[in-house]
Amino acid sequence: MSFFENTGLHENAYITRDGFFMQEALEQAMEARNAGEVPVGAVLVHDGHIIASGSNRPIGSHDPTAHAEIVALRAAGLALGNYRLVGTELYVTIEPCIMCMGAIIHARVRRLVYGATDPRVGAAGTVFDFSGDTNLNHRLEVKSGVLGEACRSLMQDFFKDRR
Repeated sequence: MSFFENTGLHENAYITRDGFFMQEALEQAMEARNAGEVPVGAVLVHDGHIIASGSNRPIGSHDPTAHAEIVALRAAGLALGNYRLVGTELYVTIEPCIMCMGAIIHARVRRLVYGATDPRVGAAGTVFDFSGDTNLNHRLEVKSGVLGEACRSLMQDFFKDRR
């Protein structure tokens, strides 16, 4: 089942730029869900084009660092030939955790857009806010709530089905 079938959105509907890229992140989250992973997806955009994507895979890869954001950042580093991802935008279905925010900051991502907040470990403003911390050597723009209800529903439905 595609993201559109699951949410009731139509592919032809007018969507903002951020909404378009978040839909792509939701497709990655659906891949994670279908693989039995927590449904989180991410896409990294450079100059208006997706250069990397990632879906959660810590369970299948036996790697606690294999969050969707980290998978996308690693792929982007290879695609650009640089660990500095200056000028990029990261779209993630759920607010990044502390580990992922650390990697996002070290990679010098310019902008983070996420769908749903994470009230347990969100590190982009909900529980912690590393995005604008002046003690760190990089700050980034953050936008939250893009397709937030669809992102939240996907996560809630996943855990409801597991109980």
